[in-house]
Amino acid sequence: MLGLALAHKLEQPRREITVLEASDRFGGLADAWTVGPVTWDRHYHVTLMSDLHMRGLLKDIGLDGELNWRTTRTDFYENGRFHPLNNAIDFLRFPPLGLIDKARLAFTILYASRLKNGVALESIPVAEWLTKLSGKRTYERIWKPLLRAKLGDNYKIVSASFIWSVINRFYSARRAGIEKEMFGYVTGGYERIVNTFVADLETRGVICRENQPVLDIAQGPDGISVRTPAGTETFDRVIVTAPGDIAARMCSALAQSERERLAALRYQGVVCASVVLKKPLRGRYLTYVADETIPFTGVIEMTAVVDRETFNGLSLVYLPHYLPADHPLFDEKEEVLRERCISNLRRMYPHIADDDVVAFRVSRARNVMAVQALNYSKAVPPMHTSVEGLHIVNSAQIINGNLNVDETIALAERAARDLDALTAPSTTVCGAACGDEAMPIAAE
Repeated sequence: MLGLALAHKLEQPRREITVLEASDRFGGLADAWTVGPVTWDRHYHVTLMSDLHMRGLLKDIGLDGELNWRTTRTDFYENGRFHPLNNAIDFLRFPPLGLIDKARLAFTILYASRLKNGVALESIPVAEWLTKLSGKRTYERIWKPLLRAKLGDNYKIVSASFIWSVINRFYSARRAGIEKEMFGYVTGGYERIVNTFVADLETRGVICRENQPVLDIAQGPDGISVRTPAGTETFDRVIVTAPGDIAARMCSALAQSERERLAALRYQGVVCASVVLKKPLRGRYLTYVADETIPFTGVIEMTAVVDRETFNGLSLVYLPHYLPADHPLFDEKEEVLRERCISNLRRMYPHIADDDVVAFRVSRARNVMAVQALNYSKAVPPMHTSVEGLHIVNSAQIINGNLNVDETIALAERAARDLDALTAPSTTVCGAACGDEAMPIAAE
């Protein structure tokens, strides 16, 4: 989505733009796939009412009228029990915390929501900051499971700016005057969004090429040369949107120090199972899992947002497990993951039987988002490199933000404003990874 969004913002008359994608489809982590009888997003995505950048893009490509809005509910699973977390009454009744703990938790959220930016929090470990504000018991019972749900073991090295960004996104709706937050999806899912987006770009003269893994980017006498299996082309400017380690391998034109800085970025990955069921679970879009013996960190019941009739009465559930990019689970056999996921899903939801499982499929993505460790902004690679005409724009540059499609579009808008005055007549956006690994963009 980042490469397409950059092309969208940079496109203008007399400017030739080419987008190269390594895989056989555009979209990165926002692409679609088929799980048994169901075709939908490969990873779970929703649009918030406060996601103004994404909503603006949908308007640009004529899909804003296709947004369907739903109110949703959230559960917290601990010690074999589900606890609702949807309103002030649920919060006051929340059994894992005492009254003082709840007061400190409420103060933490309110305090974080009032901070204008998270830069000052970059030097503070998230565990230290949350423990100081909320107390050790609240951290262990609430914050730690929530951090694990999104960061896996990387929560141990993340700065407090991460949790600030999560809280800030939640409260942005209220600051925008939206009284009740709702989740939305476009009819047809991200498959329709991406296909419509690509068609719109091509109508306006942008060249979009799939199956074009970039093997090397070098500086030539007439510009920047880009080598793919199809051959070598020269462009006035090249914008690389691949993750840091892939960009480092791709860009031989860069100085060694620049490549080392890119390669040093640490990424968070995800192993995410899509499960198609005959029955619904509990009708909650999101269930945080605080039980560390369960091999997934959350349960996303997509059909709590998307009408089940979209899937002929079936339910679609995602079981994500966020992990460091080098975790051995990425190499686990799918049948092993299936047995582990389904047995624990049935443990949580005993009314689900083995024959209720219609289909199961696992997506593995090692480079979902850069881990915002201490003093992260100092490690972020700059957009402009030492090579004239070669630029790096990737999700690692989302600083003090929570990676999602809306933030990705916002990054493209910021980058386009910066690059617009510099961009020459021919530009390529290399949103492709080396080899056969597609570039992941955003998982929400």
